[in-house]
Amino acid sequence: MSENFLIVDDDPAFTRVLARAMTRRGFEVQVARDVASALVLAQQQPPQLATVDLKMDGPSGLSLIPQLKQLNPEIRILVLTGYASIATTVEAIKAGAHNYLPKPADADQILRALDMNGEPAPADADIPDTPMSVNRLEWEHIQKVLHEHDGNISATARALGMHRRTLQRKLAKHPVRR
Repeated sequence: MSENFLIVDDDPAFTRVLARAMTRRGFEVQVARDVASALVLAQQQPPQLATVDLKMDGPSGLSLIPQLKQLNPEIRILVLTGYASIATTVEAIKAGAHNYLPKPADADQILRALDMNGEPAPADADIPDTPMSVNRLEWEHIQKVLHEHDGNISATARALGMHRRTLQRKLAKHPVRR
């Protein structure tokens, strides 16, 4: 019997490609575009593996992790996001995700990240040899302060001593490469 693989992402092109790749690898794949439809699918047929996008329309993919774990405590969950930061990585692992990958990620990378024999990601996994750039450090710090203020942009701007519009412009850009 093949394992059930739930893909939760609001990007139709990405989910189509990933679903096809996982089906070819022998998984029984279900695709959901948001947290609510993912829960319906998971209640009907609890998955053993899941990829969850962090930022989607409606609730964050992080809110789905504990609910999936409640349906199947043995599920292995990988959080995927185009907005990777240290703060969201820590939050995902604390919520119960087994690993975290920035997008774009291919099927092989996803399967390697999920192939952990049910163990959470080690704290020292994949620490880069080179330090982060100054721009990336700024991005990480902004994400940390934003998280501390529950996503409130005005409060974050005040805490950073930055004009709110400047902060909004910085947040509208994609994360800086390491």
